Amino acid sequence: MPSPTVYKIAAIPGDGIGVDITEAAEQVLDTLAATNGTFKFEYTTFDWSSKAYKERGWYMQDDWEAQLKKHDAIYFGAVGWPDVPDHISLWSMILPIRNTMNQYVNVRPTRILKGTTAPLAQLQKTPSELDWVIVRENSEGEYAGQGGTTHAHGPNAIATEVAIFTRVGIERIMRFAFETAKSRPRRKLTMVTKSNAQRHGMVLWDKVFYDVAKEYEGVVEFDKMLVDAMTVRMVNKPESLDTIVATNLHADILSDLAAALAGSIGIAPSSNLDPTRSCPSMFEPIHGSAPDIAGKGIANPIGAFWSAAEMVRWVGKGELDAVADQFMQAIENVTGNPKTRTRDMGGSAGTTEVTEAVCREIERVCGGAK
Repeated sequence: MPSPTVYKIAAIPGDGIGVDITEAAEQVLDTLAATNGTFKFEYTTFDWSSKAYKERGWYMQDDWEAQLKKHDAIYFGAVGWPDVPDHISLWSMILPIRNTMNQYVNVRPTRILKGTTAPLAQLQKTPSELDWVIVRENSEGEYAGQGGTTHAHGPNAIATEVAIFTRVGIERIMRFAFETAKSRPRRKLTMVTKSNAQRHGMVLWDKVFYDVAKEYEGVVEFDKMLVDAMTVRMVNKPESLDTIVATNLHADILSDLAAALAGSIGIAPSSNLDPTRSCPSMFEPIHGSAPDIAGKGIANPIGAFWSAAEMVRWVGKGELDAVADQFMQAIENVTGNPKTRTRDMGGSAGTTEVTEAVCREIERVCGGAK
C-alpha cells in the first residue's frame, strides 16, 4: 500500500474563538485523514496572536513569508482583540498575508445547511433558493492601503483612502468569476458595481467586466447590479442569483449579509486563493474572534469545518473532491440534528460536542473511502 500523501498546513489560530475553532478543525481533519487513509496533515502552529503582539511588539517574525511558503496551505482562525486597534491587527497580519501570498481571489460559498433556520420566510420553505458563490476581489480596491492622514492631531485633520483598480487586477478576478460560474449548473454571473457614483475606478471595473464577458457569450448568462440595489435583490429575490463578483469592500459586506440570510455567520467559510498556486492559499471562517464568548466552549465550529473542507478540495487538486463532498455531508448530518446544534443555530451544544459529533459522522460517512 502506498504511503499517504502529506499536506503541510500552517495553522494560525489568532485570537479569541479562533483558537477554539482551529483546534476543532485540526481534530476533524485528522479524523478525515485517518478514515480515508490516502493522505494526512502535518501542522505548524504560528502564535501570531494579539496577546503575543502586546507582549513582544510584533505579530509575525521577519521571515514569515519564507516560513509560510514551506506549506501547502494556511489555516487561519480569527484576528482581533479589544486592546489592539483593528487596523493594526489586520494590517500587521491578515492583509499582508493575502497580498504577499498573491491571494487575489476570495471565495465565499453560501447556502442553507440542514438544520439551519433562515430568517426569511420564503427561504425556510424553499432553502434551495439560496445557493450562491461570492467571488471577492482580494488584493485591490478599497483595501489597497493607499492614502494618508495630515494634520492628524489638529481640528483640520485630513484623511484620504484611495481605492486602487488596475486592468490586470480586474481582468483576473472577472475571468476567475466567469470560470466559476461556468463550472456551476446554472452558469449565471452577477457583477456588482457602483459606477454611477464612483466614476473612475468602478467605470474601469465595469468596462473590463464586459470585455471579458465577450469570451463567455452563450456560455454564461451575466448581468450587472449596483451594490445598493443588490442588497434588496439578495433579500427579495435570492433565487435569481448564483455566482456573484464584487470588489474587495462590496463583497466583504455582501458576504456577511449572505451569511445572515443563510442563518448564521458562524457557518460561513471563505478561501483566499492564489490561482497560480505559486504561494499557499489560506482558508478561514468569516466570523471574527468574538471576545465576548472566547474560551467559553460555545463557539460554532461549522464555518471552520466548511473552510477546512474547502482546503481539502484545494490541496487535492481535484483528486479529493469526493472526500470533501463526504466531509460536507458529515457536517450537514450534524447540523441537521437538533441535539448537535450550537446556540446561534437554536441549540445548546458546545464546540466540543459538535466537533466530536462531526468526527463520528466522518467515520460513518467516509469509512468506505479506504
